[in-house]
Amino acid sequence: MKLIPNCISFLRIILSVLLLFFRPLSLLFHTIYIICGLTDIMDGYIARKMGATSRFGARLDSIADLVMVGVVLIKYYPIVKLTDQILIWIIAISILRLGSISVAYIKFKTFAILHTYGNKLTGIVLFVSVILYPSINNTTVIAYVICIVASLSSIEELIIQVSSNKLQLNKRSIFL
Repeated sequence: MKLIPNCISFLRIILSVLLLFFRPLSLLFHTIYIICGLTDIMDGYIARKMGATSRFGARLDSIADLVMVGVVLIKYYPIVKLTDQILIWIIAISILRLGSISVAYIKFKTFAILHTYGNKLTGIVLFVSVILYPSINNTTVIAYVICIVASLSSIEELIIQVSSNKLQLNKRSIFL
């Protein structure tokens, strides 16, 4: 029973990779994408309810999130018209994320992405924007919103990693 959350996270990785084989605006793409989103909600919920949380499960969930975001970026980048400013901002956010992961690796000898409220909000905004993309008239405004939220959560995570004496995967915020 304790393997169920990890199996759900692993399923999200498989489904995310499967998205590479479908057109990004197709019904099948969005159906699989929504299932991926539901598995993201379910794995953590089930793990907490079953008392099956683990460091491995948290890492697997983070890897599944990275794969899903990576696939979405690969599929949507060619069709979304991003300005050079937004592209530079996305690169800066990526550098902040890598910096946070590097700090965690150097300090705690492990790969770690925290499950903060900011990271969850970033995921929700990104997830919803992909679903609503066909009906969004101004993708630049949405890109700015995503980048603002992602920047704040990246900075928060880096601050947590730099200032922590021990790894806290489930640290919710620098304010809590």
